[in-house]
Amino acid sequence: MALTGSAVRAIGLPAGSRGSEPLGNAAIGWQSVRVTSEVTRRLMTPERYHFGASVRPILVPKHDPCGRFDGTGFWLAVRTPDGPATLRLTRDDAGVTATTWGAGRDWLAEHADAVAGLRDDLDGFAALAAAHPLVARLARTFQGVRLPATHRLFPRLLRAVLEQKVTGQEAHRAYRMICRKFGEPAPGPAADLMLPPDPAAIAATPYWVFHPFGVEQRRTQALQRVALIADRLEKCADAQDATKRMVAVPGIGPWTAAEVVRVAFGDPDAVSVGDLHIPNTVAWALAGEARGTDERMLELLEPFRGHRGRVCDLLAHGGIGAPRFGPRMPIRSFARF
Repeated sequence: MALTGSAVRAIGLPAGSRGSEPLGNAAIGWQSVRVTSEVTRRLMTPERYHFGASVRPILVPKHDPCGRFDGTGFWLAVRTPDGPATLRLTRDDAGVTATTWGAGRDWLAEHADAVAGLRDDLDGFAALAAAHPLVARLARTFQGVRLPATHRLFPRLLRAVLEQKVTGQEAHRAYRMICRKFGEPAPGPAADLMLPPDPAAIAATPYWVFHPFGVEQRRTQALQRVALIADRLEKCADAQDATKRMVAVPGIGPWTAAEVVRVAFGDPDAVSVGDLHIPNTVAWALAGEARGTDERMLELLEPFRGHRGRVCDLLAHGGIGAPRFGPRMPIRSFARF
């Protein structure tokens, strides 16, 4: 929990050990106090900030072994450059409190506002959104939803590779099984929380070990290729650099790269080219066309350049989808291959 001025003085620290730092387009007030093995930071939030909708995209739906949102707080286990750490974000009327544990607690506390979406820059988006009445309405309705940025690529890359050309149910089941197999207990008080798999462990495992998880050789080998260069990927300065490096790896295309940088860097312009549904959704929402191609999708999104991915997210938040004419993609099993 956040420490008040009296609590700070009670543990022998000066009451004036508070400050503020400008991040993005807002000043985030904070204090960093180490009490035994934890660090607490207080974060100011913008008006109408929507906590749950901002942090949920980080997690796999229904159950994520590496994090959870329980309605009162958000937990996330992270392998930071300084070592393993756990983050807990709690919301109240005055803002968000971030508490971190583990060897990487200082690094994670420093990036807690980014994880909460509080570095997301909405400057200029309202003017772009005005180009289409539906987008303008959704922008007003969901103005409190911010894009998170975890600044860790490999956990999101693991999920994105597993989601290639299969149903979400298949991919998320495989993700949970892999995290339980290769993860480790996270530091801090959440005993059931797991750290994301170590890329070195993924890279060193024979591909057939992944078959019982429902992952065939093609996706496994793509995952292992990026695991081998995970250290270099984590050092990428921005979304453009990370995208360039990822798409150079066989088995990693524009769709996978966009899915990663939208969460790892909070990139509002990342569009998942190659998705089965998003082109149809964009064509239907912006032009009334029941079906769309990637080219048509990009054409319709061009007026929103700089925030094209944000527009796609707004359509999802608004529950907008194109009419469905065919059967759903079948769930296949590779468990017995």
